[in-house]
Amino acid sequence: MKVESLVEIIGSDFYTGVPDSQLTALCNYLMNTYGTDPKHHIIAANEGNCAALAAGYHLATGKVPVVYMQNSGQGNIINPSASLLNNKVYAIPVVFIIGWRGEPGIHDEPQHIYQGEITIKLLEDMDIAVFIISKDTTEEELNVKMEEFRKILSMGKNVSFVIRKGALKYDGLMEYKNDNILARETIIRHVINASGEDPIISTTGKASRELFEMRTANEQSHRYDFLTVGSMGHSSSIALGIAINKPARRIWCVDGDGAALMHMGAMAVIGVNKPKNLIHVVINNGAHESVGGMPTAAGSVDLVAVAKACGYPNAVCVENAEALDKALEEAKERNELSLIEVKCSIGSRKNLGRPTTTALENKKEFMKYLAEF
Repeated sequence: MKVESLVEIIGSDFYTGVPDSQLTALCNYLMNTYGTDPKHHIIAANEGNCAALAAGYHLATGKVPVVYMQNSGQGNIINPSASLLNNKVYAIPVVFIIGWRGEPGIHDEPQHIYQGEITIKLLEDMDIAVFIISKDTTEEELNVKMEEFRKILSMGKNVSFVIRKGALKYDGLMEYKNDNILARETIIRHVINASGEDPIISTTGKASRELFEMRTANEQSHRYDFLTVGSMGHSSSIALGIAINKPARRIWCVDGDGAALMHMGAMAVIGVNKPKNLIHVVINNGAHESVGGMPTAAGSVDLVAVAKACGYPNAVCVENAEALDKALEEAKERNELSLIEVKCSIGSRKNLGRPTTTALENKKEFMKYLAEF
């Protein structure tokens, strides 16, 4: 189905969401049509943020908003869906468009498997009506379902369109780029060189994939790394938990700008606890690159100022390899909580692979390594 048909049939003029590769057609359509005009389209920090934005839009206009997201974000909407949007509370109607990663019977990455199994059940448990859109769904079928959904929305309830892989099409093209010079793989290579055999906790998406492949290319052990393949936005908290309990060892967190924004409160908790052995590297390309490249708010947010306001005693931003190496060495020498924001270009190798070990194997080897000190 063409994404233009879906948008026309839904009939909303406000969309907010967190990008998903399975919704690339919708994301590119929205960027080509609205860009980031906040009257019509806001790319939010997390899915709960989306639900609240949608509520504000409805309160101000009386109209029905649309929230788009990957099904991994369902956890972030449970609270606002149950305690804000629900018809037993404020009865705020919302249309959810959800990319179905890990659909049963469709091969996907391990972090999506269980989420895929429970996607429909979670929506039903939250009293959100469901219609699944596949490649062969017709406009007529969608129109009929939307008429039914409008009656549900008029009662202050929520509805959802769950999108199967390849179900949406869009002929328009969208190119995402910035003026930064350092590639993410280059940045990770410099972090590896600086960290030696220190443990690294890496964030969701291409950063973890590149870290894994770089270790393989270097003939280095993967046991040094915990790859946070799911649970976007939580790698820095995982790193904090490790740093507190392994104070004799330097701990590195390789984070992303979208992940750091998604649960920015983690930085406040890190800043309050001030683990001396934690170095927090935020690779900032101002984009949700792992799911298509749509922009994040981090392109205009001063993450160094945020870190300092949260209590990080040291925080710097670097834009080239020489400055990065200097910042990494200084962070190692000072034995004090440090944040290094690294400006990064958008793009990755087309042949970038995925980890060849399972998540459980990664966890076991990493824990064995931590137990050594």
